[in-house]
Amino acid sequence: MTPRAGAPRLVRPLLVAFLAVAAVHLAGLLAGQDAVHVATKPLLMLLLAAHAAARGGPRLLIATLLCGWAGDVLLMPDAEPAFLAGMGFFAAGHVCYLVLFGRAPLRPVTGLVYAAVLVAFVALLWQGLPAGLRIPLTGYSLLLTAMAWRAGVLGRPAALGGALFLFSDALIATGIAERPQPPAHDFWIMLTYIAAQYLLTRGALDRGTESTGAAPGAYRERRIRI
Repeated sequence: MTPRAGAPRLVRPLLVAFLAVAAVHLAGLLAGQDAVHVATKPLLMLLLAAHAAARGGPRLLIATLLCGWAGDVLLMPDAEPAFLAGMGFFAAGHVCYLVLFGRAPLRPVTGLVYAAVLVAFVALLWQGLPAGLRIPLTGYSLLLTAMAWRAGVLGRPAALGGALFLFSDALIATGIAERPQPPAHDFWIMLTYIAAQYLLTRGALDRGTESTGAAPGAYRERRIRI
């Protein structure tokens, strides 16, 4: 396919900006500064998507990061309709990731481990979940678990990113089900989420560079056959 144009000069500044905003956001959570949270959260996935675009990353990767941005924004209000809409955008992002990963084989044992964790976790939380959220959260959890498992096709960083994404959303689910939470749980949710999205992005960009032999600033999009 024809190479997608990137913006090599912006790759490093956008990555630095993403990391800086992430650091400010996490510090704000630890300090209990809601204004910092509100100001920085909408910038996180926008900056990471811009970094991926500057490297000429695949459209599916940019789409999933923008879905994450929409989900982040919609999860900020404390309202069930906004929560369901945000979860829908994250689910769309996981679908984009799954399509991006393709059908490369993975060890089935890892898949069985993820499946066992999913079943045990849903069973543990089921009674504590609001009735209207039980089915949507179960469907979303199934999709998220599949994404976390399949992320391994992009290498170890992406595999870790998938696992961290699962852990981050598990912390959210335990809060909804009113199960015990770790101290500073909002901080841990966002730390693992930000790390997950970065590692998944890194895995997708690095795999594209390896498959084409292109320099990091000239990532070539390849056709994903599904």
